[in-house]
Amino acid sequence: MPARIMGIVNVTPDSFSDGGEFLDPERAIAHGRALADEGADLLDIGGESTRPGSEGVTAEEELARVAPVVEALVGGDGATVSIDTSKVAVAESALSLGATMVNDVTALRAEPDLAAVCAERRCEVVLMHMLGEPRTMQENPVYEDVVDDIKAFLAQRIEFAVSNGVDEERIWIDPGIGFGKTVEHNLELHRRLGEFEDLGRPIAFGSSRKSFIGKLTGAEVDQRLGGTIASNVIAYVNGAAMLRVHDVAPMGQAIAVADAIMNR
Repeated sequence: MPARIMGIVNVTPDSFSDGGEFLDPERAIAHGRALADEGADLLDIGGESTRPGSEGVTAEEELARVAPVVEALVGGDGATVSIDTSKVAVAESALSLGATMVNDVTALRAEPDLAAVCAERRCEVVLMHMLGEPRTMQENPVYEDVVDDIKAFLAQRIEFAVSNGVDEERIWIDPGIGFGKTVEHNLELHRRLGEFEDLGRPIAFGSSRKSFIGKLTGAEVDQRLGGTIASNVIAYVNGAAMLRVHDVAPMGQAIAVADAIMNR
């Protein structure tokens, strides 16, 4: 079965790839609709950048950015929407507006009460690995074994979520490409992605336009489509079931061809 394609809608002034481009709600809504037309299975709407070195925003500011976008895309268009947040207040509002997934880069660590919210609303949850926090995550990241260490972390976060009432069948895991990893760490995660299947949960994967592609190729952030496709096809072949990307149409085409070749 082909991977689900998650289209990225950043309603932020400072995201690493498209910061400010869709900060205006109407532009973000139009962008979400365009990604849906290109074949996105769901749209991931975020109002706070998590790029390396980024500063946080208040829940009020984050909610002001994302609420009109969620409301329009779900209420008006019937799109399937994920809210990219680690804040209880933002998640509660987005879920009330019709979002059906919470994508938390802190794996329910920033605001642990978010687990109870997800349990009560019976939404899907993405638990992602990040070393430290966005401001510090790229400062000399060290692991004994990057895959084993992240597997242990995700196993613990699954246990936390389930112990707080989240249905295990609604949990996704994400190794967090680029979130506190060197280039070699990221490459090792690609090669050994299938080992995360031991955790028994579907794997989400996000490498779109990330800096390791630039470090490997010299490409600027808006010129990394080729590297992004290569990364995501490898991830899909190695077990990824959901791909979070900026460029939905070319990624959908790449996965359709890879799926046919693999005869899945």
